[in-house]
Parts: sequence; structure tokens; C-alpha cells
Amino acid sequence: MEHAPILVHRITSTGGRRVVIRIRGIDTVLGVARSDRDLIEFLRRIDVPDPDDLVLGDSPAIAWQGGNPHVYEAESDEP
Repeated sequence: MEHAPILVHRITSTGGRRVVIRIRGIDTVLGVARSDRDLIEFLRRIDVPDPDDLVLGDSPAIAWQGGNPHVYEAESDEP
């Protein structure tokens, strides 16, 4: 099975999600995104075409691991 080349990991305990891109079987950490804007900027820096459309369009090129897409902070347990 082919995996998405961009992986947005689970939310960390301090907030944010590690972003990894896989090119030719090599994983490269792009950084920790704290918003869609951060994720778009990481992809723009490595010359991914149309990163806004890719992120905001919920492309199959991006796999969101754990939790809902576009969420970067753990949900509060407070009412």
C-alpha cells in the first residue's frame, strides 16, 4: 500500500504536530506545526506546488495521524 508522502503526527503534549515528508523512502522532519499556516509554510519552503490547496483541500497526499485534521492543540477536559 502506498503511503501519503506528508505525515502530520499526533498532537504533542506541549501542543503542535510534527510534520514529516517522505521522498524516495527517506523521512525528513520539516518542523512542528501549530496551525495550518505553519504547515503551509513548511511545504512552501520545500517548493511544494499550491501548498494552500494541498493542506486546506484535505489532499490524500497528507496523512493526519491521531485526532482530527487541522487540530493542533489537545482538547481541554474542562467544561
